[in-house]
Amino acid sequence: MKAVILAAGRGSRLRAVTGALPKCLARVGSLTLLERQILALRAHDVRDIIVVAGCGISAVRPVCQGRASVLHNARYASTNSLYSLWLAREVLTEAFVVLNGDVLFHPQLLSDLLTARHDDALLMEARGDAVFSDEEMKVQVRAGRVVDIAKTIASAEADGENVGIAKFGAVGARVLIDEMDRLVVDGGSRAWLPAAFAAFIHRRPLHVVETRGYPWLDVDFPEDYWRACAELLPALEPDRPVHCARTPATASGRKLHHV
Repeated sequence: MKAVILAAGRGSRLRAVTGALPKCLARVGSLTLLERQILALRAHDVRDIIVVAGCGISAVRPVCQGRASVLHNARYASTNSLYSLWLAREVLTEAFVVLNGDVLFHPQLLSDLLTARHDDALLMEARGDAVFSDEEMKVQVRAGRVVDIAKTIASAEADGENVGIAKFGAVGARVLIDEMDRLVVDGGSRAWLPAAFAAFIHRRPLHVVETRGYPWLDVDFPEDYWRACAELLPALEPDRPVHCARTPATASGRKLHHV
């Protein structure tokens, strides 16, 4: 199985933490988000890893050296995650897993997804009593299958939130590439990758693997970063001291998912 890490964006909302670096190089503890994802993949024997980089690619390459290949999205400033994965289409001729490069997650989540019996599936946290904003990528599910995925789904109509990690078998990969081709030709290069998932489900089932309470966090804002350091990192590395970029004045913000 191959893996593609989508890490082309600047992450300007995280500038207070990362400075001039892209957000995939935000350091949580002793490792960057990108390093943690690469190590998690290699721990599950996924070693054919492609990192789609754009902003700060000169800083990303040394992190990947000897562990992952780097594909350049030169249009990172005017495109989005769908276009980044589309750039890798020529090498996605077999099963693959795709990860948003800003997600910090418990390794069990990756294990659950990769060992799920369905070839095509994504990780989702069930809504419970959560109230979603326009920021979250929301999912509607029927009989364990995705029936809609978009940020525009009303909170009350959502069954859960997309974690940002999905896998596709060889057949599913061909269907997804076909849908990405169509969307890019139609001017969708600025779309989020789940726009292709939403098209995919009209042709093949896309199953849901729930998080089962294992922690994860998409690191978009400084508040997310501080929560990742203060709450998620100790859950991942209980025996290690916590080190962050600096001590925040406050650590309020979006919730940490199921620590």
